[in-house]
Amino acid sequence: MSTQSLIEADRKHLIHPVVSYRAHEARGVTVLESAHGVFLRDIDGNELLDAFSGLWCVNTGYGHESIVKAATEQMTRLPYATSYFHFGSEPAIELAAKLIDKTPASLQHVYFTLGGSDAVDSALRFITHYFNATGRPSKKHIIALERGYHGSSSVGAGLTALPAFHRNFDLPLPHQHHIASPYAYRNAFADDNALIAASVAALEAKVAALGADNVAAFFCEPIQGSGGVIVPPAGWLKAMREACRRLDMLFVADEVITGFGRTGPLFACEGEGVEPDLMTVAKGLTAGYAPMGAVLMSDAIYQGIADGGDPAAAIGHGHTYSAHPVSAAIGLEVMRVYHEGGLLANGQARAPRFARGLDALTAHPLVGDSRHRGLLGALELVADKESKASFDPSLKLAERIATAAYQNRLVFRAFNDNILGFAPALCYTESEFDMLFERLEKTLDDVLAQADVRAALNAAGKAPARAAA
Repeated sequence: MSTQSLIEADRKHLIHPVVSYRAHEARGVTVLESAHGVFLRDIDGNELLDAFSGLWCVNTGYGHESIVKAATEQMTRLPYATSYFHFGSEPAIELAAKLIDKTPASLQHVYFTLGGSDAVDSALRFITHYFNATGRPSKKHIIALERGYHGSSSVGAGLTALPAFHRNFDLPLPHQHHIASPYAYRNAFADDNALIAASVAALEAKVAALGADNVAAFFCEPIQGSGGVIVPPAGWLKAMREACRRLDMLFVADEVITGFGRTGPLFACEGEGVEPDLMTVAKGLTAGYAPMGAVLMSDAIYQGIADGGDPAAAIGHGHTYSAHPVSAAIGLEVMRVYHEGGLLANGQARAPRFARGLDALTAHPLVGDSRHRGLLGALELVADKESKASFDPSLKLAERIATAAYQNRLVFRAFNDNILGFAPALCYTESEFDMLFERLEKTLDDVLAQADVRAALNAAGKAPARAAA
């Protein structure tokens, strides 16, 4: 098909995720044709530096020959194997064992899914089953964080605390609740300890209001991704985990974005020695080369489910593509590349360069905050640095930023609340980081040069300190 034919066919037939359908029809699709390393190429031949790893997932970079080879060999040998009827496949069993070896010690069992959303949904079903099976059927309420993201399944999207995922979907459900995000930039805590204490107190207050006998679990991302890359202070995750233990509720770490080297260690929980009751993973598990996610489960939950009620009765939860052998073979090779291939170490070594680049941009007139951990970071744009006033939504600053970035051959996430998200692949080199920040600064300058953007800064009482490019 010609490029124009592809655009028209997309407009007529392909439904895209999390987009205004009418806006997409008017704009038209950008067709990506190929990729290699940390670069994407569109159908018009434009080479784009990917600073977002696809959708937080291509942690290895594109075109790893060994990953492609592993997939090809598995497709040739056994392209599909059901895990129903007591069947299984070698790569899925090996990957489960590998994950248990690398995840926190509290996790001893793995259920494979197709991605993050159904991993969260599966975790919720397991939690419900567990408390019913162990004689505590009143434990149904789930607590999560404002600005949190836990996928877009029919139930999990209620834990997600972003308006687009609730609007017209009748969510959140009555048993789903949210407490304040540990959003340091938008709060006035005296120090990190005060922020941590406030989060713990909020969780305790919510449990007290609902009744401890009614609360099942607390879900959180160690760093909130789609909510604006909210990076809590060190010690926050451990404090929340300990609070859950005191409050007799399960602690669920959603590491769909933060897992597999994104924040430095293989899993963010490692950074604070946190052992969750359940962990959800996806994205970096296969580095986006094939769909796969997983729920990792403690032995206590597994045994509670296994022994609950009639031990001969089937546990009615499953997916056709759970433990898919090709995805599992890819996952095994991706895990090898992280460790034996040196990608995990490279990501850790490059993190200081990434942090310096983001922090340096706080000098830019548009930038109010820089936050990061490992190779996960964000810039928050403000109309006034002193008051932290946001830009008027009518400016559609995110769209302008995304357009300017594409013109500068750079891809990252421009959120609608004027936060820019970054998740470069673990294979980035120093020179590629130089390119990223050169193109990013040019993008910010290009948007600053637009008269109404400069007027918004002036209206906020802070004329730009430097001329527009």
